[in-house]
Amino acid sequence: MGANPLIGVVYHWIGGFASATNFIPFRGIKRWSFEIYWIIQGFAAWIVAPALLCSIFVPDTIGILRATSPHVIYTCIFWGILWGVGGLTFGLSVRYLGIALGYAIALGFCTAFGTLIPPMMHGQLGSIAHERSGQVVIAGICLCLVAIAVNGAAGWRKEHEVTEEEKVEAGERDFSFVRGLTVAVFAGIMSSFFAVGLDAGKPIADIAKTRLLAAGKLDLWQNLPVLIVVLWGGFITNLLWSVFLIIKNRSAGEFLGDPGSNPLRAAKVSGYTIAGFDPTDPSLLKLSNKTLISNYFLAALAGVVWYFQFFFYSMGQTKMGQFEFSSWTLHMASIILFATLWGIVLKEWRGTSSKTKGLVTAGILLLIGASIVVGAGNYLKTLEPAASTTSMQQ
Repeated sequence: MGANPLIGVVYHWIGGFASATNFIPFRGIKRWSFEIYWIIQGFAAWIVAPALLCSIFVPDTIGILRATSPHVIYTCIFWGILWGVGGLTFGLSVRYLGIALGYAIALGFCTAFGTLIPPMMHGQLGSIAHERSGQVVIAGICLCLVAIAVNGAAGWRKEHEVTEEEKVEAGERDFSFVRGLTVAVFAGIMSSFFAVGLDAGKPIADIAKTRLLAAGKLDLWQNLPVLIVVLWGGFITNLLWSVFLIIKNRSAGEFLGDPGSNPLRAAKVSGYTIAGFDPTDPSLLKLSNKTLISNYFLAALAGVVWYFQFFFYSMGQTKMGQFEFSSWTLHMASIILFATLWGIVLKEWRGTSSKTKGLVTAGILLLIGASIVVGAGNYLKTLEPAASTTSMQQ
C-alpha cells in the first residue's frame, strides 16, 4: 500500500488520544501505591498487549524475530531501556504537574528530540534543512516548542493562582511546578529515545513487511514486531525500579489487598469518631476482593490503552511517505492536545485567571497549528523529485 499522509495523520491522532487517556483509569484505583499499579500497567502495556496484537496481525512473529540480527535486537532493547527511564519519570511529571501540564512539557521536549535525533544519527539533517519540505517540517517543530513555552507559562501562573483545596479537588495533591518541571524536562529528553529505538528496528520491520506481503496481508502492520522488542527494554527499566520501591516501601502486600496510597487521587478522608480514630482511614482497611479485582482491571486497562498509542503510531508511520521522521512530531503534538483537553474536562485549571486560561487556549491552537505545518511539509515532500526522496532513505 502507498503513502497517504492524510490517513497517517488520522492514525497518529487516534494514537494520541489513546496516550492522553492512559492516566484516566489510574484515578479510579483505590489505596494502591504508585509502584504497584505502575508495574501492573507496565506488564500489560509492554509485554502482554504488544505480543498478543502482533500475533494476531503478523504471521510467525517469533520467526521474524529469530531471522533478525541479534545486534539489531540488542540495539532496540538498549534504546528501550533508556526510553524506560523517561517513561518512569514521565509518570512522576504527571503526578507533580497534572495530566494537562505534565504531558505538555514532557512530551513537548520529547517531540523535538525524538523528531530530530534519528535523522541526525543518519547524517540526514543537513540535507533535510536545505529542502523546502524539510524547512517547513522544522518550522512546525519550532512552533511546537513555542507551544511548550506557552503551556509552561500557564503552569507557572497556575501554581500561584490555585489554592491547595482546589488542587486536591482536581486530584493534584502533590502539585509542584518546579519539581515537576525538572522531572518533565528529563522525562521528555529520555522518552525521545523511543523514536530512536523504532528507527533502529527498521530491519525487523523490513522482514515483517516481506512476510506480510508474501502472505497476502497488509504491510500496515510491519512495525508491530519492532514495538515488541523496544518495549522489552522499557519493561526492564520499570520492573527494576518498581521492585526497588516495593522493597523500600514494603508494599508487596498490596498485591493481595493490603492498603496503600494512590498519589493521583485527592484528599485524605476526614471524620474522626469519639474513639479517636477515623474508621474510613485507608491504613485501617484491607481491600475487599471487589476493590482488588477492580484495581487490577483498571491498571491493566491503563496499560492496554497506553499500548494503543503506538499500535496506531506504527500504522500512521507507514502512511507518512518519505518524510516519516515527522511522524513523531505529529504523534506527540496530538497527545499534548488531547491531554490538555482532558485537563479541562477534569477541571485542572479551575481557580485560574482568565489570562492563564487564555494561555492554555493559545497553547492548544499552537499545537494544532504545528500539526498542520508538519502535515504541509509532508505534502510538499510528496511533490519533490524521486531522486531527493531516495537520498532521504540512505
